[in-house]
Amino acid sequence: MPSPADLSFDNLEIAFASKSDKDLRNDYWLFWFLGKRWVVAMAPFVSMAVTRFKLPVKRIIRATLFKHFCGGEFIEDCEQTIARLHKFNVGSILDYSVEGKGDEESFNKTCEEILATIKRAKGNSAIPFCVFKPTGIASISLLEKVSLNAHLSSDELKQYQQVYERFKKICSMAAHYDVRVFIDAEESWIQNAVDSLAENMMQHFNREKAIVYNTVQLYRHDRLAFIKTALQKAQEMNYFLGLKLVRGAYMEKERERAEKMNYPSPIQPDKESCDRDFNDALRFCIKHIDRIRICAGTHNEKSSLLLAQLMSEKNIDRNDERIWFSQLLGMSDHISFNLAHAGYKVCKYVPYGPVASVLPYLTRRVQENTSIAGQMGRELSLIVAELNRRKNSKKK
Repeated sequence: MPSPADLSFDNLEIAFASKSDKDLRNDYWLFWFLGKRWVVAMAPFVSMAVTRFKLPVKRIIRATLFKHFCGGEFIEDCEQTIARLHKFNVGSILDYSVEGKGDEESFNKTCEEILATIKRAKGNSAIPFCVFKPTGIASISLLEKVSLNAHLSSDELKQYQQVYERFKKICSMAAHYDVRVFIDAEESWIQNAVDSLAENMMQHFNREKAIVYNTVQLYRHDRLAFIKTALQKAQEMNYFLGLKLVRGAYMEKERERAEKMNYPSPIQPDKESCDRDFNDALRFCIKHIDRIRICAGTHNEKSSLLLAQLMSEKNIDRNDERIWFSQLLGMSDHISFNLAHAGYKVCKYVPYGPVASVLPYLTRRVQENTSIAGQMGRELSLIVAELNRRKNSKKK
């Protein structure tokens, strides 16, 4: 078994092979702009203004932020991105990133779009996963009440039954077409309901292989214990446990709510604790890889290298379908493309949807990744280094 000693994220020629000089220059200015704190601080207000007041800036957003981080407005628009990534052995995760408007009509419409992504992924190695966000097909207030085990009215019970049916419809089609599907994580106060639904879907559809994957946010201090309990249930009920491991996306929001409502914060006390639990989760999953299937969703180089090392130690082939690496479209290409070039299973989240509707999602992504120490600066420095490398190579 080859050692991951030959794996490096420093090969910029591989990292940016899919980008032209013009692409890189455009990316430079985008990340330079996003590196400004005031820009990130203003992002939620801009998003709200565009959606609520119909400000005429969609063309600018479409040509910059949207173009870099999204595949397009419709599934068909994503074809070029899917093909570009697949050319370098990087898969695409079609992610309809429009949030539900809180009514049954919008929930059903979103559900149908998710089903369309599954149909598009059927038999297509370029699209190894699909994904859906639970709040796109379920009421936040309803999920919160279920998470608290609160009493539901007869109308709420009917609504929750409809939520269950949407989950089942999506996962059933995924199983029928043999397409793996991620259930995204939500805020802690509605996550219990999501975990329960995900567990139920895995009991139904993960008997022979992992079709349904729940998402675990390791920036919560209780999630490593949650993974261990989830494995125990999977062993007892005889199904495969599908897990997408991430650090998390709602840290500031979680802390502010906990402080405001005077309850202990579910968030790790510091970054070191989060990193430790994420890496321990990788170790645990690889130790139990006979029952667990994982996707490591991370922009962290050390965690990516650790997973590669763990695979080597356990004599697991780099192209083993049980283990995937994942990053966001437009972020950490030095990790994604170098991993894929070295033979590992890699995929990128490819969000799509109408520009104005996807803005809240994009805002969260920008905030999430700028909150990671040095992430934007890192992206910027890699782009500069690659532009200089190309400039110098042309002189020779």
